[in-house]
Amino acid sequence: MTPAAMLQPVDRKALRSARLKKLAWTVVILVVLLHVGAGLVAGALVVARYFMKPEATFQASKDLRMPAKERENRMNMAEFDALAPKPSFNDKLQALKPTAFSLPELPKIPMDQMLPLDPSAIVSDQVSSMVGAAAVGSGIGQGGSGGGGTGTGFSFLGIQTTAKRILILYDVSASVVTAANRAGYSMEKIRDETKTMLAGLGVNTRFDLGQFARNYAFFSPEMLPASDPNRQSANAWFDEWFATDGAMKQSTPNMARGSPGFIEVLHAAFKLNPDVIFVISDASFERGSGSSGAQIPFPELDDALRDLQKASPTPVQIHFVGVGMKPANEKEMRRVMAKHSAGGRFRQLK
Repeated sequence: MTPAAMLQPVDRKALRSARLKKLAWTVVILVVLLHVGAGLVAGALVVARYFMKPEATFQASKDLRMPAKERENRMNMAEFDALAPKPSFNDKLQALKPTAFSLPELPKIPMDQMLPLDPSAIVSDQVSSMVGAAAVGSGIGQGGSGGGGTGTGFSFLGIQTTAKRILILYDVSASVVTAANRAGYSMEKIRDETKTMLAGLGVNTRFDLGQFARNYAFFSPEMLPASDPNRQSANAWFDEWFATDGAMKQSTPNMARGSPGFIEVLHAAFKLNPDVIFVISDASFERGSGSSGAQIPFPELDDALRDLQKASPTPVQIHFVGVGMKPANEKEMRRVMAKHSAGGRFRQLK
């Protein structure tokens, strides 16, 4: 600063105004810096809340229990005590000295109304009233007749059984028809015996029928309950489609064509899962198509029955009713039956 400038008078008013302006700007800058700093801190805290998990805190609250009212508690206890059994006096009073006191005479009761009841008879009556005649069958044996059991099974051609799933297979080839007529058991008579047996089956029994020669046909593709409509349908099937002259009608329902032979008949029969199978035949079974009427060897029949019984969930009982059998066929068929019939019977109509 030059000496001339130092000698000039100082303007105190301007100097004071400059100081005030400087102070104001200083305050404004400080306030702005404080707000910016506070905003940064607040933003950092807000952002930090999303990255920092809160610590788990455990706080045990005081269990508040109201004391039971004394009067109400006493009433509840009194009610509980009232439920206790009352004391009883079990000692018997006995008098050893005879007295004039006597009991009055008992009234007369008809004893025929006091007979003990038989529970089995009551159950039988109730079951009979619900399902009707249960399993009452009849079978004609050798020169006579055999009645079926009541409620315990039925008899067919002299063979008794209690099975619930019954399949009957009829060999309707010409040789069997001729032999049946010669033995006095025509196919019509066997048909009528079957109708009589079906009429006595209970509703819990299922049945099916099948006829075979070179071809075969079943009455139904599956076992049917022995209800009145199904029995009527079976009778109609017998009247229209059952072969009694040695030849099946070509229009027979459910016929398996192509001359499959008796082995295939057995396979189809086991698929129905019967409990018992009746086979009525002369045991002269033909092999099938392309065999020119050749008979099935009995060892082959033995193997087929063995495999079928082994594959069956439960053994199938097989009853064989022979008609006009040759001695050699009878001998072999008895041997096969003894091995694979699951306890079935062998009977021959003569």
